[in-house]
Amino acid sequence: MSEENNNLGDDLKKGADDLSKGINEAFNTNPGENKKMIAGILAILLGSFGVHKFLLGYTKEGIIQIVITFVTCGAAGIIGLIEGIIYLTKSDEEFYETYQVGSKPWF
Repeated sequence: MSEENNNLGDDLKKGADDLSKGINEAFNTNPGENKKMIAGILAILLGSFGVHKFLLGYTKEGIIQIVITFVTCGAAGIIGLIEGIIYLTKSDEEFYETYQVGSKPWF
């Protein structure tokens, strides 16, 4: 049973990594590029699914966001909305330093 859980965890991580790569390719973003505008808009529109987390490279946090959303029947989607507003109100430099260089995954 634990081997099945281990395989499921590996499959989820691989799927999340693939999603993150796909989002980066779809929006043609480079690792060093400031992703503030895209992350902010995605957080507001699709934040309950953690899409903005995957875009910024926070795979584990993206999966957590999805799980929390399902557990709370969508009520945790407010987290994405709040994060999107926070992202868009920061200066470009502050956003880049905090979320891309500093790797701060939540708020």
